[in-house]
Amino acid sequence: MTLTWQKTLWPLLRNPLGLLGLLLTLVVVLCALLAPTLAPYSPVEQNILTRLSGPTSAHWLGTDQFGRDLLSRILFGFRNSLMVAFSSVFIAVLVGTLLGVSAAYVGGWYDRVVMRLMDVLLAFPIILLAIGIIAMLGPSQWNAALAIGIVYIPTFARLTRGPALVVRNTDYVQAAIAIGAGNRRVILRHILPNLASVILVQTTLALSTAILVESSLAFLGLGTQPPNPSLGQMLSEGRAYLTLSPWTSVFSGLAILVASLGFNLLGDTLRDTLDPRLRGH
Repeated sequence: MTLTWQKTLWPLLRNPLGLLGLLLTLVVVLCALLAPTLAPYSPVEQNILTRLSGPTSAHWLGTDQFGRDLLSRILFGFRNSLMVAFSSVFIAVLVGTLLGVSAAYVGGWYDRVVMRLMDVLLAFPIILLAIGIIAMLGPSQWNAALAIGIVYIPTFARLTRGPALVVRNTDYVQAAIAIGAGNRRVILRHILPNLASVILVQTTLALSTAILVESSLAFLGLGTQPPNPSLGQMLSEGRAYLTLSPWTSVFSGLAILVASLGFNLLGDTLRDTLDPRLRGH
């Protein structure tokens, strides 16, 4: 296990883009985890006297239309965005992998029904489907996480079904079935470990797009609700004051870019590292 991680981390650290993605991801995650400690002010504390000010020694990134400190709101915005992104991707990985692997293992009518249902969900645009789900459940942070999770279930289901079909027909899996191993043991001990690298890469890439989808929903007022800070919500609020003070939109937009870019670069490098066909390049 240690040797496997060394083979994975060493090419990752030698790749400049992979190293950049890892550093950006670590910075964003640490900012989210340490937001109560790092934030100089409360993210909801208002001071009308300093509203719409630029970067100063007191407010390093300036203030918004209510005089709230932008640095504090961005730090807590990282926390809320990552909570939604991680929760939604966890739902997608858990349910999508279960459906994909079980469809490949069982086959027959169950496989056809599950895959056709996934095709129906994939036929909808991601944002449109997420908006439809939130319209039924109501706008909130956790409903947004659930909606994004449902949207990405078909991606993981189809991604895991193909490799699971290949592993299902290998000699050692057939031998395990022949000696009486139960279905759960075969799936957990023989099939899922062979899909770990595929799931890991797709998880990092899904986190990148989940942050963008969460920001888009918050921009439309369907995600995290005020006064709790959200990067997409800050971007939406700042657009009305672009000519007076563009700092809210500029810094919140850069925060979304950094968070999404970090996971995206990390996912691309992990794919190149873990894929045997690309490892030599």
